[in-house]
This record gives sequence, C-alpha cells and structure tokens, in this order.
Amino acid sequence: MTAEVAKYTLEQVEALELAPGSEHEKLEGWVPQMASDEDVRLALEKAFDYRGDVTLTLKSGERMEAYIFNRHTGSTLADSYLQFFVANVDGKRRVTYDRIARLEFTGKDRAAGKHWEDWVRSYNEKKAAGEKNIALHPDALE
Repeated sequence: MTAEVAKYTLEQVEALELAPGSEHEKLEGWVPQMASDEDVRLALEKAFDYRGDVTLTLKSGERMEAYIFNRHTGSTLADSYLQFFVANVDGKRRVTYDRIARLEFTGKDRAAGKHWEDWVRSYNEKKAAGEKNIALHPDALE
C-alpha cells in the first residue's frame, strides 16, 4: 500500500481531494405552496436541509422561528414530524407535519455563498505566501 501511495505527487493527491461541490438552492425568503401532501413533504425536506432558521405557522395559529435539526418521514403527514429548536426556549420541540399550516424561509442561510473550493483556494494562497498555523475557522454569525 505504501508503494502505491508513494507514486502520486502532492498535486495529484490534492486534485483528487477536491470533489466538485453541489449547488444549493437559494431558499432564503421563500414561502412554499403547501397545497398537497407531496408539497408539504418536499417543502419540509428542504427546510431540514436549510442552514438557517425557518418560521413555522401551525394550524392552531402559533408562529415560531425554528432551527430544524431532525425529521422523520412516515407513511402519512400525521406519522411524520420535525424536531427543532426555538430561540430563547430551552429544549427540543417536535411537531407533526399535519399540524403545519405555513412554512417561511425567514432566517439567513448561514452557508450561502460559501464553497469548499473557495476555502481551499484561500488556504493554498496563504500556504504559498508562507503563512503558518493556517486552519479552518468559522465565520462570525453576525
């Protein structure tokens, strides 16, 4: 195995490590139609993948800004649920899909415009300039 790895140059290894990224939909500000069960399922799946807060309006009229961290898709909307956090409220919450009347992508998409390739390019530029202790650091939230 060592001889196999040794035949690659550093440039070849770095080229192999850079897989093309996926393009994320720009969902910030979107309010999906939720007319059918399929519409609800698709919208809530996108909400799960979203890297920001969403506003949920329940059929009871309750509105909350939430960060969705888990979901379970059952055979019906009543068997499917989201798990989420609400700002300034301790603990996790859970709501079944059939109780959700409206979904709004209201929060800032924290990963919008951030691509792995951009970070790697910046890292390589700093490395080529002789910088030391280069590491991946998260951006400030605000």
